Amino acid sequence: MIKRRMIKGKKRDQRGGGHSTEELLPIMKEEDRPLLLREILGRLGLQKEERGKARELLRSLAEEGKVVRIRGNRYGLPSKMSLTVGRLKAHPDGYGFVIPEKEGEEDVFISPRNLKEAMHGDRVIARVESVRKKGKEGSVIRILERKTRKVVGKFMKAKNYSYIIPEDERILQEVFIPDGETKRARPNQIVVAEITRYPTERARPEGRVTHILGYPDDPEIGPQITIHKYDLPHRFSSAALKEAQNLPPIPSSSEYRERVDLREIPTFTIDGENARDFDDAVSIERERDGGIKLYVSISDVSHYVKEESPLDEEAYLRGTSVYFPDRAIPMFPPELSHEICCLHPRSDRLTLTAELRYNANGEKKGVQFYPSVIRSHERLTYTLVRKILVDGDAEAKNEFSHLLPSLELMANLCQELRQRRMGRGAIDFDLPEPEVILDLQGETEGIIRADRNLAHQMIEEFMIAANEAVAHFMAEKGFPFVYRIHEPPPKEAIVEFRRFISHLGYKMRKDSDHSPKEFQRVLSEVKGRPEERVVNNVLLRSMKWARYSAKNSGHFGLASDGYTHFTSPIRRYPDLIVHRLLKRVLSEKEVRISEETLTHRADHLSNRERVAMEAEREILDRYRVRFMKDKTGEEFEGIISGVTAFGFFVELKDIFVEGLVRMTSLHDDYYQYHEKKYCLVGERTHKTFGIGDELRVRVDRVDVERRHIDFGLIDRTRKETTR
Repeated sequence: MIKRRMIKGKKRDQRGGGHSTEELLPIMKEEDRPLLLREILGRLGLQKEERGKARELLRSLAEEGKVVRIRGNRYGLPSKMSLTVGRLKAHPDGYGFVIPEKEGEEDVFISPRNLKEAMHGDRVIARVESVRKKGKEGSVIRILERKTRKVVGKFMKAKNYSYIIPEDERILQEVFIPDGETKRARPNQIVVAEITRYPTERARPEGRVTHILGYPDDPEIGPQITIHKYDLPHRFSSAALKEAQNLPPIPSSSEYRERVDLREIPTFTIDGENARDFDDAVSIERERDGGIKLYVSISDVSHYVKEESPLDEEAYLRGTSVYFPDRAIPMFPPELSHEICCLHPRSDRLTLTAELRYNANGEKKGVQFYPSVIRSHERLTYTLVRKILVDGDAEAKNEFSHLLPSLELMANLCQELRQRRMGRGAIDFDLPEPEVILDLQGETEGIIRADRNLAHQMIEEFMIAANEAVAHFMAEKGFPFVYRIHEPPPKEAIVEFRRFISHLGYKMRKDSDHSPKEFQRVLSEVKGRPEERVVNNVLLRSMKWARYSAKNSGHFGLASDGYTHFTSPIRRYPDLIVHRLLKRVLSEKEVRISEETLTHRADHLSNRERVAMEAEREILDRYRVRFMKDKTGEEFEGIISGVTAFGFFVELKDIFVEGLVRMTSLHDDYYQYHEKKYCLVGERTHKTFGIGDELRVRVDRVDVERRHIDFGLIDRTRKETTR
């Protein structure tokens, strides 16, 4: 029997008959069966004139997957019908997993025949049909949202038709191209096709060619594929370009009013040799009482880019700049990123400054924020600062003697700040960054370990300090804000990581509170050992992704109770939001933005950051494989970085390339995969191959198009033993 309840005096939502999801969903949760539409409308106690909007709300909730419409015009909740809403992650072998949107739910395995017409990345509803030891299994029953709008792939011609083999192996269906929609593409060319008809159970997807990128052996093809595959906006709108071109190239004296003038303080930028957008500068002073005053001055991009302007809308759409080895896809046109907002030496620039005060031991005494004007005295590089501070290069020290006192004071402060941060338990992942060296033709000449020295640490510590200071200030004020959060790893991931390192001879205390300090201790133990990179990588994969949020839940990896992104508004849109909110509070203006709006923006920007990271990772893989394409037969030293049922992965030393030694290439024995011990064990010889073992391998096969490298085992150079 349906209970009827009148709802009075509640805040109403204009989306549906004056009622909100906060009222409708609890009604459905109270029932133990799906409800008819008329039952839901009656339960809400609506007048006839209100029911049309309530129907619209219900339809909207069904499109979002919050409720599910079933036969007989009934509506139910997914959680009560063994249904899971999430994204489909397809596998090249034909199966897939639905990754639930609801936190804590288990992935659902989908066999090839149960994928139906769903494609990789689609937002779907899956019905859970069985639960086994290995997890849930089910079928896709509804597609809520298509993700794939275009496909990059190889154009092919059969006898009577044309089709595209998707470059992304997770897109399992070939795309049929009708006559007249080929754009005169030739066989084996890489093209971009727009999907015009999605697959059904009886038909392949259909599309039309929109771009011809070239042939697979063209060095330029990798970046072009990646740009189109991840749908990276790489051309600015005419309105945005016009706005950027009309901005004054240098600030006028009237713009200096109500700004603190820091132009006389020795100030400089420290960046990489190839950097072009300098948005942060630092300066430092010793106070009379022995304390230290650190200035972190950030380009005041918000002064030039107004909310809802064409430049602002374009930047929000992109969310972040994307960096490839041979180019950048900037968030702003070069007039801003390389000129007006770039802190060039000996040029007046408008900035927003965090003034941080410390005592002689690096203990924070106070902080101030204010709009400022600076004049960078020098454009320094990490390499140059290392020469001055670490190498003691006499020529470099002499040339920059006017900055030497500042640099030395900064180095001392850096060590104090770093020691304090490590003391509270911040996790310091020591993962070497690969640097791709290109020749004049754009081919990979080498992949080297990017240098990370004291200069990098200085900038890192100062930026972290400024970001934390802004987050703490805004949290104390209680205004809506955007934080950078990093949640603790799930319990299952901690258990798995503990089990993994135990097979390498390391221990995590079972009774520990799993604070960042415990993970930091493990990383310090593996430092300098062959398995260091592997353990760092596995721990990183165990962690949740850092993201943006309107709620401050702290940053686990930094062991910080409040963090944000303030220091890079040229290349990150969240920093631009932070600048605007901070300036409003400083000017005592009303902050007219809701937490709901900030949550929506934070989610969008977290997603754009994820897309950019995946694109940057993929382009590195492409350069790695192209680098190895002519090295078949050559031998290299490496370390086992992963073990699977079909072989083990070996990461080469020094050149940051990973390949697979297939089980079928091991001819001396039959090997069994021991999942819980992360190793392969020979049935007869009992020989084992486990993570951390050092090997010598030969390059047997390089598939540039599929980005696969196969190695052959030559010899074991060192067996990892339990210590």
